[in-house]
Amino acid sequence: MLLLCIHIILLIIYFNISTISKLRLFCAFDNHIQHFPTQKYLPLQESDDRKTYYLKIHAPWEVLATYADVLKIKVPFKASDIPKAREVPLEWLTHPFRLPDNIMRPEPDYFTAPFDKSKVDFFLIDDKDTFFPPSTRNRIVYYILTRCPYYKEDRKEKDKTGINRLLNNGTYTSAYPLHDVSCESERYHLYKYWARFLCFYKEQPLNLIKKYYGEKIGIYFAWLGFYTEMLFFAAVMGVICFVYGVLSYEDNITSKEICDPKIGGMIVMCPLCDKKCSYWKLNSTCLSSWQSHLFDNEGTVFFAIFMGIWVTLFLEFWKRRQARLEYEWDLVDFEEEQQQLQIRPEYELKCTGRRLNRITPNIICFTCLIVACIMGVIAYRLAVYAAFASIMKDSPTSKIQLVGSLITPQLATSVTASCINFVIILILNFLYEHVAIWITDMEIPKTHLEYENKLTMKMFMFQFVNYYSSCFYVAFFKGKFVGYPGNYTYMFGKWSKLRNEECAPGGCLIELTTQLLIVMAGKQMVGNVQEALLPLLRNWWGSRKGRSHPESTYSRWEQDHDLQNFSQFGLFYEYLEMVIQFGFITLFVASFPLAPLLALFNNILEVRVDAWKFTTQFRRPVAAKSRNIGAWEEILNVVAILSVVTNAFIMAFTSDMIPRLVYLYAYHPGDEATMRGYITNSLSLYNISQIPESNLPEAGENPSCYRDYRYPPGHEKQYTHNMQFWHILAAKLAFIIIMEHVVFVVKFFVAWLIPDVPTEVKARIKRERFLVQEYLHNYEVEKLKMQLSQSFCLSTETASLLPSSPSKHQVLSECI
Repeated sequence: MLLLCIHIILLIIYFNISTISKLRLFCAFDNHIQHFPTQKYLPLQESDDRKTYYLKIHAPWEVLATYADVLKIKVPFKASDIPKAREVPLEWLTHPFRLPDNIMRPEPDYFTAPFDKSKVDFFLIDDKDTFFPPSTRNRIVYYILTRCPYYKEDRKEKDKTGINRLLNNGTYTSAYPLHDVSCESERYHLYKYWARFLCFYKEQPLNLIKKYYGEKIGIYFAWLGFYTEMLFFAAVMGVICFVYGVLSYEDNITSKEICDPKIGGMIVMCPLCDKKCSYWKLNSTCLSSWQSHLFDNEGTVFFAIFMGIWVTLFLEFWKRRQARLEYEWDLVDFEEEQQQLQIRPEYELKCTGRRLNRITPNIICFTCLIVACIMGVIAYRLAVYAAFASIMKDSPTSKIQLVGSLITPQLATSVTASCINFVIILILNFLYEHVAIWITDMEIPKTHLEYENKLTMKMFMFQFVNYYSSCFYVAFFKGKFVGYPGNYTYMFGKWSKLRNEECAPGGCLIELTTQLLIVMAGKQMVGNVQEALLPLLRNWWGSRKGRSHPESTYSRWEQDHDLQNFSQFGLFYEYLEMVIQFGFITLFVASFPLAPLLALFNNILEVRVDAWKFTTQFRRPVAAKSRNIGAWEEILNVVAILSVVTNAFIMAFTSDMIPRLVYLYAYHPGDEATMRGYITNSLSLYNISQIPESNLPEAGENPSCYRDYRYPPGHEKQYTHNMQFWHILAAKLAFIIIMEHVVFVVKFFVAWLIPDVPTEVKARIKRERFLVQEYLHNYEVEKLKMQLSQSFCLSTETASLLPSSPSKHQVLSECI
C-alpha cells in the first residue's frame, strides 16, 4: 500500500556531488520540499552500495486538491446516463480482434467538470486516496517540483528554481514516478493484452493506456493504430498494381524490342561517360527494362491517383476518430482553458527582455550543409560510374552465378551511392538533433505546447531535406540536363569532367525505386534496432548489479531506476519516425507501389515494440495531456498536398508513360495503334565523327544512338529538338494539370463531404454541456437555499432570547 502513495522518486547519488555548492543546492531544495504547500516526503532510503539514496515524494489530499483546482483538472461528479452508440451490423466478425470489456473500458462513463476545491461535496469522492488517478497525481507532483525554488528568501537568485535545473547540474540524477507492481495492476494488463507481439492482430486498449500513461501517450498510440489500419487499404491496392505489372509482363512490346537481338542487338548506343565508357548495345538493358515494367505501367497511374485520395480519407477519418477521443477523454476544452496555464519554468526565469532572433540563419546554415552533402553524393555518382564502367568493361561479374547478369555499372553506382547517402543521413541526424534542441531553447518558448511545436517544425524541415533530397534528385534532375553527344552538360563545368548522368532507355523510375527502397527499408531497420535492441542491452547492463539480489533487498524504486529514462523528446521521435515514413509512401509512391506494404509490416511491429518498450524497458513517464497530435497534423496536411504534385511530376517526367502514350496515339506506324517501333522512334542518331576527342571512348564501332528527340545529322536543324519532343512536353504538362485538378477536386469534395466531428459526437457534447450546466445550477441553488435556511434559523434563535411576539414563536417552531 505504501507504493500507491508515492508519486515521484528523486534519486541522489552522493558520489556525483563533487562540490560543496551542489551539496548546498541539494540541502536547500530538500528544505523547500518539506515546506512547499503541505507537500510531504518520506525518509531517505539507502541502497546497498551506500552511495545511492532515494527520496520518495508524496502529495497529500490538500496539495492534490489545490493544484487540481489551479490546473482545472476535470473530475467526475455524476454517472453518465447518455446511452451508448448502437452496435454496428455484423459486429460478430470483429470478435477475434476484440479485447475483454474490462480492459477496453477500465472505468465507467461519468459526467465531468473542472475541479473546484470550494465545491468538494459536488464531486463523486468515495475515497480521497484514489479519487485522483495515478497519472493525474504524478502530473501534479511534477508540476510542483518544476517550480519549487531552492534559493534563500533573503536573496534574489530567481534562476535557482525547479527540479529540472538540479537534474541538469547533477545534484539529482533522476526523478520519475513508479510503475505499478501488483499482479492485477494496469501495467500487468497492458503487458498481457497489448505489449506482446502475439497480440498484433488485437485492438489496442486505448482507455487503459490513457489511464496509466496519460492522454498524450494515449493519443499517439491511437494515431499510430489508425494509421496502420489505413495502410492496409493502400497496401492492398499497391499489391494489385504490382500484380498487374507481373501479369502484363509478356505483353510488354517495348521490352521485347529491346531484348530482340535483331532490334535492340543491332542498335549501338553512345558512351555514357567520357573515355572510360565504351559503345554499348541496347539489348544489354534487357533485364532493367523488364524490371521497370513491373512498376512503370498503366496501373501505376491509377495507383498514384488512388493514393492522392487515400491521403485525404486518412486525414479526414483521423479527425473524426480524434474528435471521438477528445469527447471520451474530456479533452474538448482542454487547449483553451488549461494549456496556457502550463507555462514553462524556463520561460518564467529567462524571458526578461527582447533580443535579435538569430535562429533563421542557423537553420539556413545547417540546411545548406545537407545540400552540400547531397551534392557530394551526386559528384560521387558521376565520378564512380566511369570507374565501374572501366572495371566491368569485360564483364568480369557476369561469371557470378545467379546475380552476375544483374550487376551493371548503373546498378553498382546506384546501390553504393544510396548506401553512402543513407550513412550521411544518419550522421547528420545525430548532429542536428542536438542543434535543433539548442536552437529551440534559445528562443525560450512560453508554453510546453509552443516549445514542442517549434521543435517539431525545425526537426521536420531538416529531416525533409535530409531524407528526401536524394529521391528528388533521381526523380526530377537525373537525366534531365544531359545535353547530347558533342555538347554534353557537366556538373561543375567541363573542367570537372563530371558529366551529368543519363537515364536508362526505360527511364529513371527503376533507379528511384532502388533509392527509395534502400533509404526507407534502411531507416526502418535501424529504427527497429534502436528502439528494441538498444534499450534491452542498456537495461541488461544497468541492472547487472541487481540480478544477484533477492526481491526483498532489490526494491521496486531501484528496479525502476535501472530502466531507461523516457525523456521529454521520447514521443517526439516516435512521431517523427512515422511522419518521415508517411512522406516516403506518399511523395514517391508512384515509383514503388509496394512501399505501403513495407510500411504496414513495419507498423504492425512498431506498435508492439513501442508497447513493449513503454511497459517493460522505460521508466514510467510523467503523465501529460494533449487533445491532438499537435503540429504533426499540419505537417501531414502539407505532405498530403505536396504528394499530389510530386506523383504527378514523377508520372510525367520520371516515368516513360507519357512518351509511350504519345507514340501510341500520334506517331505509331500504319493505321493500327501499336507500340511496335517505339524504341527506334525514341532514339536519335549522331555522327560520331563529330564527337570531340575528349568524349570519345578508347575503342568503338559505328554508328551510334542516344536517347532523345532531336533531328538527325544532315538535317537543316540537326541536333535540335524535333516536333515530337514538344508534343511530348505538352502532353506531360497537360497530364500534370489534369491529374492535379482531378485529385484536388476529389480531395476537397471528400474533405467537404466528411465532417471533422461526427454528428453524434457534436450532439453528445452539446447534451453533456447542457447537463453539466444544469447540475451545477441546481447544486448552487440548493447550496444557496441551505445557507439561507441556516442563516435564517440562526437569526430566529437569536431573536428568541428577547421578548417576542407569538408570530416569532411560530416561526421558530417551524424552523425546528
